Amino acid sequence: MGLDRDRAQQAVIELLAALGEDPTRAGLADTPRLVTDALTELVAGVGVDPAELITALEPAGDSVEPVVLTNIEVRSLCEHHLMPFIGIAHVAYVPGEHLTTLGSITRTVDTLAAKPQIQERLGEEIADALGDTLAARGVLVILDMAHHCMTSRGSRQVNSRTLTIASRGVLTDVAARTEIMSLIAASEVAARG
Repeated sequence: MGLDRDRAQQAVIELLAALGEDPTRAGLADTPRLVTDALTELVAGVGVDPAELITALEPAGDSVEPVVLTNIEVRSLCEHHLMPFIGIAHVAYVPGEHLTTLGSITRTVDTLAAKPQIQERLGEEIADALGDTLAARGVLVILDMAHHCMTSRGSRQVNSRTLTIASRGVLTDVAARTEIMSLIAASEVAARG
């Protein structure tokens, strides 16, 4: 379906007028188009089937050890305030029937985040998409995000971060999850150098 660009631009013009601004003044003349361009990117995941994002499936064979991908950059749009939340995702899966490319994992995270969303549901959707499509024995998704609705308005907690965890299958076990989290922590330390 995609964003109705004409309607979005008219809405931005109306919003600027509601703010008491002149939407035609020099500094704001391009704002409706620019906001629409940004929204087009921020909501590109609306209506996308996550199963179509996970490609290059191949049989897992004897692979039973976890695959862990850390520090995936994430940006999404808070459905409550239409303000961004940004951060990183750590994703792990224990192969079941299929393996996939690392690009499929990052594409899944990026696309599922590209819509009005809440962080808790985003983690659950990523876990379900990977678990279902790969028939994984286990999935773990950790999101570490800063919400602009918390940092830029209201309580203005500029250093606050929100961590959420979504787990499936064998990675719902506390010991198995702890092992993956230790690998993620070690990766964080190594990245900092």
